[in-house]
Amino acid sequence: MKKLKICVYAISKNESKFVHRFVSSMKEADDIYVFDTGSTDDTVELLKQEGVHVVSKEIKPWRFDVARNESLKMVPEDADICVCVDLDEVFESGWREKLEQIWNEHDINRLKYLYHWSFDEYGNPAVTFHISKIHSRNGFTWKHPVHEVLVHESGNEQDFITNDIIVNHYPDQKKSRSSYLPLLEMSVEEDPNDDRNMHYLGREYMYYRQWDNCIRTLHRHLALPTATWKDERCASMRFIARSYAYQKYYEEAKMWYEKAIEEAPYLREGYLELAYLEYEQKNYFEAYKHVKQALLIEEKSCSYINEVFAWDYHIYDLLSILAFHLHYYEEAYLYGKKANEMNPNDERISENLKLYSKYI
Repeated sequence: MKKLKICVYAISKNESKFVHRFVSSMKEADDIYVFDTGSTDDTVELLKQEGVHVVSKEIKPWRFDVARNESLKMVPEDADICVCVDLDEVFESGWREKLEQIWNEHDINRLKYLYHWSFDEYGNPAVTFHISKIHSRNGFTWKHPVHEVLVHESGNEQDFITNDIIVNHYPDQKKSRSSYLPLLEMSVEEDPNDDRNMHYLGREYMYYRQWDNCIRTLHRHLALPTATWKDERCASMRFIARSYAYQKYYEEAKMWYEKAIEEAPYLREGYLELAYLEYEQKNYFEAYKHVKQALLIEEKSCSYINEVFAWDYHIYDLLSILAFHLHYYEEAYLYGKKANEMNPNDERISENLKLYSKYI
């Protein structure tokens, strides 16, 4: 197998707590390059002590794509493979050997691999999808102020997908993401036909409880001719429905949840969110039917669209409550027990289970 030169590159700012873990994970590479964008803690010093190549420079006005491209410039031209990561990310060991083997066996210039974006309280992966931040040295550039993407200048992206290389994400939950909204607004202004960032902008408005902006923006997303990915279209419809529901426009919310289910009937999320809406309005049997339909979907897609609540204890907890209201006491106990097994630390679920047991 041909030996390849593999270089890791990253951006950083005030991430000293992650330095040692990051470098330990990346040491399988030949070199590590970090472009620091203005740390005021000892991130830079710690990186240098670990043997990392570091350049420090503030980016004004701030854009993620500019910072990423500056970090990529640090990588030598003779590198065979560039691996873009963040300091809060960790490769599972043995990644280099797997990467070299894939690169030697396939005619590719970019690799898609598994990314565990979040974990539950018990350390199990909660949201997992493929990302593609491993690529050839030349021809690639980063685009968009935020939620930046890697593009090839000729459009000649030769991808390969693997589940054998895994990156785990352990973010600093205290870090602010307040810059995302203005950067997304800038991104959409720069490229109003980019369906991906239009969806992200609508979602961001939802996070900020700007319901009308969310609805208006996601309508724009759905109208774009390039917005063809059904999973993402379904998510836009669910977010429109949420925005209506928070404003107590329940009929509109129900209509949009039904549209979301019709768009992607193979996803659990639409059924479950509609079930919660029906439950809140005390339509217990309707809610029960929707949760039962969601449970028929047993395969979790590998997509960032997945919602944790559709795959953890929530679905069994809700179903147990609905079954109890409908006097299906054995079912209530069965699903309550399942929810309790998945989340034994929730006192409410434990107390519910005790209650159900009295009825069977």
